[in-house]
Amino acid sequence: MELRLGFEPMNGYLKYELYKGAMKLVADVMLAKPGETVLITADTSSDMRVANAIAAAAHAVDAIPVLAEYSTAKETCIDPPVPIQAAACEADVWIELADKNVQHCLSWQKALSCGCRYTCLTGMDVDMIVRCITNVDYDLVIKMGETMKEIIEKANTVQILSKNGTNLTGEMQGRKVRHSGRRAIEKGQSNMMCGQISWNCMESTINGKLVFDGALWPPAEIGLLKAPVYLTVENGVVTKVEGGRDADIFREWLASYNHPASYRVAHYSLGFNPGVMAPTGRIVEDERVFGGIEFGIGSQGASILAEKWDAPSHTDGTILKPTIVLDGEVFEEDGVYKHPRVREICRELGVAGY
Repeated sequence: MELRLGFEPMNGYLKYELYKGAMKLVADVMLAKPGETVLITADTSSDMRVANAIAAAAHAVDAIPVLAEYSTAKETCIDPPVPIQAAACEADVWIELADKNVQHCLSWQKALSCGCRYTCLTGMDVDMIVRCITNVDYDLVIKMGETMKEIIEKANTVQILSKNGTNLTGEMQGRKVRHSGRRAIEKGQSNMMCGQISWNCMESTINGKLVFDGALWPPAEIGLLKAPVYLTVENGVVTKVEGGRDADIFREWLASYNHPASYRVAHYSLGFNPGVMAPTGRIVEDERVFGGIEFGIGSQGASILAEKWDAPSHTDGTILKPTIVLDGEVFEEDGVYKHPRVREICRELGVAGY
């Protein structure tokens, strides 16, 4: 039997911890209530132990679980089968586990407009839910996100640096920061796993070099990077992709869509889930590596609180140890937070080195 990093196939593997995490996700994060419909969507690449545990948790809180499994699509960001589209529009809560996630597609946008509370947990297996949900102090991680949100919203000039060559500058000009890892308190809310905030600088002001050195997905052929991918960004648009074989794959993947919006920088996202200290090749974890930063390229939804646009693709790439400078003040250096308020929360979380 083939194993992959972080995935142990035994049915009883961490089963108590899995059930605890599923209950936490359903009741404490997605806030499912008695009588609400909880739609769980999975594809044939999903870990069905997680899907079944979430369905059982929904039943335990007297919600109505609906578990739908379908064949794995060839790409992300495309509409799921029509019955799932219809179900999502009628659901109160939608928990997506599909490896080829549908986030950003048109039917996903419609489901949010219908009022469902959605979370993207693409690729989640037993190991991930235990490390990133079961064992994490959600209240403290949310506190950290709210604190960083407040700090970044006060800044104007945001500079991202890295020893691998990143030097990207953009201006906020009053832009807001989205805390995507909070609890699902609103209808139509697109929620993510805790440990992430996101924003976009004014698109026309984003210029410089961006060097991904952690993970990049999609395309499916990459995941964990074997060598850095170097991007040139001009006025918020990727104009050049350089590097080795991974860069070649990424360049060809972008070109295959033949759409200008596929090259647009969509968002910046800080990662700070204490259950993730290194990338694994699963993007939901990789974009939450503690102290890392992730950039989205391609389609952008309104939830980022910036300009909205549609593209046929969306990808996420990460930098493991960034330096972040806000209006000339060092907020983070080589992956280590320097702001005193943030460092205090890191100590409360028990993160090594603080």
